[in-house]
Amino acid sequence: MDVKVSSIAEQPDRLPALFEMADTWPEFVTNDPVGTAYFRRIAGDLPEYALFAEDEHGEIVAHGFSVPFALDTDGRRTLPARGWDQTLLWAFADLRHGRSPDTVSAVSITIAPRAQGHGLSAVMLSAMRDRARARGFREVVAPVRPSAKHREPHTPITEYARRVRPDGLPEDPWLRVHARAGAHIDSIAPASMTVGASLEEWRRWTGLPFDTAEDVEVPGALVPVRCEPERGYAVYVEPNVWMRHPL
Repeated sequence: MDVKVSSIAEQPDRLPALFEMADTWPEFVTNDPVGTAYFRRIAGDLPEYALFAEDEHGEIVAHGFSVPFALDTDGRRTLPARGWDQTLLWAFADLRHGRSPDTVSAVSITIAPRAQGHGLSAVMLSAMRDRARARGFREVVAPVRPSAKHREPHTPITEYARRVRPDGLPEDPWLRVHARAGAHIDSIAPASMTVGASLEEWRRWTGLPFDTAEDVEVPGALVPVRCEPERGYAVYVEPNVWMRHPL
């Protein structure tokens, strides 16, 4: 599929269409409170880091978001255990306080359902890397959500992330795309995203009963969701895999 990649900084009029693009994210993932607070702000406050791909008809078929942040500073230095959530918090705190960034973190790459299977994830990742390099950054990091981990919710992420094929590349397809682009695994972010909500909300999002004190397997979840009916809530703590892309 031939596409043209642009940023919202270059085409601000495409912002409404970008957020109207269909996606396949599970509903509970889009209710992470940090993401709810900051994800859409990337396009407004950091438009050069909000990329999108248009097909030959001008339809948006993919988008990729990243954020710049300061890693080599007091209290940080290493990639955080709270992965995706913490990176967004750091990035917007740095923006607010005028702190100079030294690293770019991928936040998401999303492909429209009809355009999946055409290698657009790799195209968007390459564009993200190229633009970070052009701005003088020496590294892109990514709290990667392994795309096939949901099929094995009880497998420890530390075990899953280290699986490789005979050719030495990761077994997981999305980890493999990053590895082919030159990235290597740095560490595990065991609490990259946390979604805590009432049982009523979880029932609405998933269609499951959530009426027993147990770990509930939810379609699309990388690990089980802990249900606490006596307390009236359930909590999902998603692990990700930190990968580093030297530029």
